Amino acid sequence: MRRKRKPINWFWVSVMAVLIAIVLYFQQFIVPTMPTPGMATLTPTRNPESYLAEAQQLFSEGKLPKAIEAYQLAVSADPKNASVYIVLAQTQVFAGKAADAQVSAENALLLNPNNAAAHAVRGWALASQAEPDRLGAEAALKRALELDPNNALAHAYYAELLSDQYLTGTGALDVTERMSEESRLALSLGSGTMEAHRARGYVLEATGNPEQALQEYQAALAISPNLADLYLSLGRNYRTLGVYDKAVEVYTRANTLNPSDPIPDVSISRIYAGVGDFRQAVQYAQQATVDSPDNTSYHGNLGVMYYKLLKFPEALEQFSYVVNGGVTAEGVTLKPMELDSSVRAPEYYEIYGLVLARSARCGEALPIAQLLLTRLPDDEIAVGNAGEILRLCGEAAGTNAPPDVTPEVTPETSPTP
Repeated sequence: MRRKRKPINWFWVSVMAVLIAIVLYFQQFIVPTMPTPGMATLTPTRNPESYLAEAQQLFSEGKLPKAIEAYQLAVSADPKNASVYIVLAQTQVFAGKAADAQVSAENALLLNPNNAAAHAVRGWALASQAEPDRLGAEAALKRALELDPNNALAHAYYAELLSDQYLTGTGALDVTERMSEESRLALSLGSGTMEAHRARGYVLEATGNPEQALQEYQAALAISPNLADLYLSLGRNYRTLGVYDKAVEVYTRANTLNPSDPIPDVSISRIYAGVGDFRQAVQYAQQATVDSPDNTSYHGNLGVMYYKLLKFPEALEQFSYVVNGGVTAEGVTLKPMELDSSVRAPEYYEIYGLVLARSARCGEALPIAQLLLTRLPDDEIAVGNAGEILRLCGEAAGTNAPPDVTPEVTPETSPTP
């Protein structure tokens, strides 16, 4: 009658032992580290508003790169808030990143295609790029005003765009009246805003009223006292008025706020050259090429300053970059600068040709004279300097008559120097 005992299954005994060990480990080591339901975690998620507040503070201090970083963190924390993309885009334009600003404004429009402020800032970004899309900018600004006719920001940006059209000669016959009206609307609708005063100042500057422009830019600075762009605007108008000490002062302030911007250095170099202090001019011109080593025009500006100091070999090196392009000692590739009627290109070509002629390098100088006569036949200064190049080379050849260089008449394709 005795019941037969079953053999022990050691496999299941091992499985149960392992399970018991896991449970004990979980209770002793894992459970104590788990937060109690309803209690805050030890590392709470940062409020998006705190990023915005930080970004606005950095902007007010003129620390635009750091402000951009903070706005981007605010975007990451709240990616569906169109207003954050808009203020990010505005900051990017002021920081010289207009292409990035266009993308930010377009991201805001993806969230809300009828956001008037986003259309306005997109238009401003398009107009502020190195190769501005003024037609696209005008379309965007007009769309902003269709959506919100009382949008002061859109009126301010539109006033600046119309001023650019006036300065480049591409505006309509009534462009002067329109840009003035837009700037006044911006002031009436956005009283106390930096953008409205800045736009009004730009209109006054464009129409040759530097004293009044200074007043508007100073009003804008009273609102945003650490914005480098406004100090650049002050500098332009002080320089126009011949108040060079104040111009250097405000350009220096702009340089302090944005040390990587070459514009203050170029501007100061020109001021010092204008008063005959060419050693100071060279220093600032050199710094501009450090800040923006791939800008051919800045190398031309440095060449002018070397020329004024009678440092002809150094000047020739810089002017060669302008006319021929090349690679600098630092390995930066420079593209040739097109000879047209822009402010600086004729100056660079003319001085290059004159220095070559005075250095008895007429094989290189004569094509420059030919180019000046061909491209700029109505420019008296360019034609006069071309004639001087021909005279110098004629003397170098041992003849009284200059070499025979006959200007072509309105060629379809001008020769490459």
